[in-house]
Amino acid sequence: MQKAIIGRKVGMTQIYAEDGSVVPCTVIKAGPCVVSQVKTKEKDGYDSVQLAFEPTKEQRVTKPEMGHFKKAGLGAYREVKEFRLENSELKTGDEIKADVFSKGDAVDVTGVSKGKGYQGVIKRHGFSRTATSHGGGPVHRHQGSMGANSDPSRVFPGKKMAGHMGAEQVTVLNLEVVQVDPEINTIAIKGAIPGPKGGLVTVRDAVKA
Repeated sequence: MQKAIIGRKVGMTQIYAEDGSVVPCTVIKAGPCVVSQVKTKEKDGYDSVQLAFEPTKEQRVTKPEMGHFKKAGLGAYREVKEFRLENSELKTGDEIKADVFSKGDAVDVTGVSKGKGYQGVIKRHGFSRTATSHGGGPVHRHQGSMGANSDPSRVFPGKKMAGHMGAEQVTVLNLEVVQVDPEINTIAIKGAIPGPKGGLVTVRDAVKA
């Protein structure tokens, strides 16, 4: 069965492997999540499972959202995500906890990267600066030419320029689950994942494993 869960990034730590090596990993507070809707190919045109995460007060969600939760027999939840899980045996109202994954599983983690604000081309795209010798400046960190002048007389779309950096959805593929603690609903995943501490993340089976 395909698996998925919603969680929040707690932070990074180290775990000692059985051979004594140190494994850097990210801890995720994963679940518990509740199935708020199950879509089928016959009724909706595709198979998916909708999960709700973090119970909240009823006045903190919109009336349409609250009607959706009440239809499923649930209370109000802060976050709702849909996962394209095929041949899933989950039903509305089922609870999913961190132990849906186990040690050694390959997973894909999706989150929103840290926002960096407005940045120049060196930090944003890795451009090189000009030589800092006599007469070079003050354009050492500038972008340089935008392209030809008379033809095509414009800047092509997609030109790498200074601008807003970060705060975009990022998915890291084929990460390894190092440890699962079902008592406190935490998953330790090898390596780094996108987003700040407390950022919302989704964990699902690796699609390219």
